[in-house]
Amino acid sequence: MTETCADALRPHELAVEPPDRFDAQLWFIGRIYTPWTRRGDCPRRGDAQNGPECRIVLDERWAAGLTGIGKHDHLQILYWMDRARRDLVLQNPAFGDSATGTFALRSPVRPNPVASSIVRLLAVEGPVLAVRGLDCLDGTPLIDIKAEFGAVP
Repeated sequence: MTETCADALRPHELAVEPPDRFDAQLWFIGRIYTPWTRRGDCPRRGDAQNGPECRIVLDERWAAGLTGIGKHDHLQILYWMDRARRDLVLQNPAFGDSATGTFALRSPVRPNPVASSIVRLLAVEGPVLAVRGLDCLDGTPLIDIKAEFGAVP
């Protein structure tokens, strides 16, 4: 079954027909709760120092996986942008005179709408993480959490 988004194409944009089947499966391990309910309200990038506090709520079955996470100041959060269209290969985010390839942008519109943010960990309360630095819609599905060992933003 093919799903396409009903959003109108902007000038110079190109949509393609997605494949008729998926190559892999994944489990959502929790949900992310933010202040944003409309895509236009989300920041272009999260602010790990001054952004609003957000909550990541892990499904109880995965809660033991958070053991030791509190010793990290920053985490990499992988999430699924479930409300983004998935068929554009050329995008015109600013309604300009030309388009840019999807893979040259950080747009949520992509074949596999996986996003990644580096967040600052504020608190751990059971299966709930309080963080700063997210840029996704309220209720976004969580794919994975990784301890950040590299440079901080």
